[in-house]
Amino acid sequence: MAADADDRILRLRERIAHFPKTPGVYLMKDVEGRVLYIGKARDLRARVSSYFQDSADLLASRGPEIAHMAALVQDIDFLDCETEVDALLKENRLIKDTQPPFNERLRDDKSFPYIEIRSGDDFPGVFVTRAPRQKGVKLYGPFTSVGPLRDAVNALQKVFKFRTCELEILESDERRRFFRPCLLHAIKQCTAPCADLVSREDYLKDIKRLRSFLASKRSAVLREMTREMQQHAAARRFEDAAAVRDRLKAIASLSLSGDVREDVQPEVFFVDPREGLQKLQTLLDLPEAPRIIEGIDIATLQGEESVGSLVCFIDGRPLKGGYRRYKIRSVEGMDDYAMIREVVARRYRHAAVAEELFPDVILIDGGLGQLHAALEAFERMHHAVEAEGGRAVKPAMVVSLAKREEIVYVQARSQPLKLARNNAALRLLQQIRDEAHRFGQHYHHILRRKRTFEEDISAGRRPPRTRRKHSAGDTSKDGST
Repeated sequence: MAADADDRILRLRERIAHFPKTPGVYLMKDVEGRVLYIGKARDLRARVSSYFQDSADLLASRGPEIAHMAALVQDIDFLDCETEVDALLKENRLIKDTQPPFNERLRDDKSFPYIEIRSGDDFPGVFVTRAPRQKGVKLYGPFTSVGPLRDAVNALQKVFKFRTCELEILESDERRRFFRPCLLHAIKQCTAPCADLVSREDYLKDIKRLRSFLASKRSAVLREMTREMQQHAAARRFEDAAAVRDRLKAIASLSLSGDVREDVQPEVFFVDPREGLQKLQTLLDLPEAPRIIEGIDIATLQGEESVGSLVCFIDGRPLKGGYRRYKIRSVEGMDDYAMIREVVARRYRHAAVAEELFPDVILIDGGLGQLHAALEAFERMHHAVEAEGGRAVKPAMVVSLAKREEIVYVQARSQPLKLARNNAALRLLQQIRDEAHRFGQHYHHILRRKRTFEEDISAGRRPPRTRRKHSAGDTSKDGST
């Protein structure tokens, strides 16, 4: 046993020695390939190697849980990232997706904060929120810390004079001129559209400048504030200079954000699913509103490292414990239909023999061909069970949703369904389809990175160091978790 443990440590150390010295996320796995623990690091090699050094006393430094986890690790994967902020956001996303048993932190649905500009209003307000609205808003983030973000928004308000109140302010409301503005107008942090002290045109100009700033066109504003700080210092107004300096630091913290398209957190966007489920019942002619819906997607790159993903929604909300990933085993090359047949057969082999229940609706990402591939897999399982004299069961409803056209294909129907873009049933299906795609892309990225890493090692090449991105006003410091 001791010899086996020593061999395991030596094997892991040899693998870790080839890890890049860049920010990233690491995934500790057991003998069956299950993810035990996910962490982030500013230096992947240094961080991961710290778990397996002779001098490391994990029991004293990290506690019994982490010490027990390290003793179970048989393999380690990693994802290198451009910056430590990217690593933090990716760690958060992966932990929520995979629910590793040794990650207590970040397993709940607490999310990172966003800046929300309510662009659908006559006079858009600006807010910090963890639960963004679905419509009529422009989002920036997610950001890594809510405290510095609020400070930054306060500093930006002094520059762009936007409102942060929840008042409903209409341009057509003539009563505004009798309204008394709040203290923010008195201290020159808001132009007071509530009191008709600024035109809508001028207010929207400030909002446009703010959006440009948040879209990384911030250098002009930073230069202006730097000059202001220097002027205060030259005039020996050190308190004023310090105040501007603090505002600069707060604004610089806005660089600690991700891309709202890449780092989307679907669980924070609240949508009442009841209407979508009721519409789906009518649309598919079901006896009652569906409770369990599962979505399937295939991710591949030129036929290499292909994976299938499955997400589960109950009562219109994601159930992370029901998510599954499938590394494609039986298909070589670009055969999307065969991959769908494999995933369907592996996922529903027990339901086909009545050992568990099928979901109420199965959603396939794709068009008519993908739907037929899934139905063919169910038909094959049905015939195989009947041939063995068993009780064969088929799913109640299988549909597919084609990208771009957003057309719904339904089993046993000759014509597809073309729904309005704002149809609640379509929006629900899109949410499930997009979540399956996002979930699969994470796993696909891990497999591609692992294959590239192993090819580099086999060829005797050191994995390339990731280039880091820099932005104006970036004052972040490295750290690891």
